[in-house]
Amino acid sequence: MAGHNHGHTPAAWTGVTIAFIGFCVAGAFIVAANPLGFWVGMVIIVLGGVVGAAMRAAGLGLPKEQHSLLQPQPQPTAQAQAQTQQ
Repeated sequence: MAGHNHGHTPAAWTGVTIAFIGFCVAGAFIVAANPLGFWVGMVIIVLGGVVGAAMRAAGLGLPKEQHSLLQPQPQPTAQAQAQTQQ
């Protein structure tokens, strides 16, 4: 696991930071009982996802070939291993 890049890219950091700010805004306005401010915070959260996706499309995210390496690969069965050894 230490050799994997767990999304430490500019696109991921920017998207998560914007979404976190939106979460804080929405939370503050929930406490203040202000529904309009809450929905503004929710829009900021969605904006974080959109910005992150746009940055990934612009090449600032994890490359697709590297992204597929992070997916768990199916392990060969014992029968398949026995056949390859013969």
